[in-house]
Amino acid sequence: MIGDVLTSSLLFEALKNKYPEAELHYLIKENTAAVVVSNPYIDKIIFDRQDYLGKKLSFLSFIARLKREKYHAVIDVYSKIGSALLAYNTGAPLRVGRQKWYTSFLYTDTRIYKETPKSPAGKAIEFRMDLLRPLGLSGEETCRPKILLSPAEQEEARTFMRKSGVNLQKPIVMCSVLGSNSTKSYPLPYLAKVLATIADVKNVQLLFNYMPAQYNQVEHLLSLCTNKVRENTIRSCYATNLREFIAITSFCDALVGNEGGSVHMAKAVNVPTFAIFSPQIKKESWFNKENYQDEAVHLIDYKPELFDCYTDKNEVLKSSTSLYEQFTPDHFESLLVQFLDKYLDK
Repeated sequence: MIGDVLTSSLLFEALKNKYPEAELHYLIKENTAAVVVSNPYIDKIIFDRQDYLGKKLSFLSFIARLKREKYHAVIDVYSKIGSALLAYNTGAPLRVGRQKWYTSFLYTDTRIYKETPKSPAGKAIEFRMDLLRPLGLSGEETCRPKILLSPAEQEEARTFMRKSGVNLQKPIVMCSVLGSNSTKSYPLPYLAKVLATIADVKNVQLLFNYMPAQYNQVEHLLSLCTNKVRENTIRSCYATNLREFIAITSFCDALVGNEGGSVHMAKAVNVPTFAIFSPQIKKESWFNKENYQDEAVHLIDYKPELFDCYTDKNEVLKSSTSLYEQFTPDHFESLLVQFLDKYLDK
């Protein structure tokens, strides 16, 4: 997923600082490339199951391709069975991954994913940095994922926004109105109320982020919104690809909405974020308390007793709809207003 790929990219800065002469490769899915193509610490990006020309490869042919790279070390952040097999078959002398009983034998070194983070960085970042210890790093280096935009990309976004009717001198909020699926999407009637709270800010302009396939859901959302929300929403300013979205977001004063890839991208271009976590996602994994300009809310913050009967993430996932229904906007409305007051003062 985009958020995972962007978060894991912080390893490259730490490695490059320690080993400036090292050649660093990143194996990712092609659809996530937009968040790392400009990363100056990555020397080569390799797309999963593709050859050098972009031709699809079988699993065995892809293993053969990786073997030819003759890696000294492989860090498997994903640490699932498929990636563990890839790491093992590279033949790298050092192979680091997450400690699991069914894959640990494929690595030369494993690290434990700790349920309680020791630092404000959060579990996801803390675990990733810990994977670097076998390579001689302390594992405590703090790097923030960054996305660098070229001057041309910034100017193109600026021009497009102006042509779309956006006033760059007035407050702009990017709204992540839908998650990647229904279990990661705040209920639309509740989100309509959140948008109404944002629209009450003087002269605010709302931009929507969603996938093309979600167009009808967005139309339904707008039908639930107040006239003021509909009047302040500029639908024509819609990014058709990830790099455009990142560039447009970089001109926004804040991003508000469902936690996910859009939140991570906004953070990577230094835009303040207000994220609404879905019930099955652990906030402490992905919310970095070190960054003062970000806020995040989760139902467990307000009603922890609702989670006492669940033993794992899958059980929570099955109950996500009923749990979402209990996470009404009034729980965090005052926090959202404070956030808006702080960052929309133009």
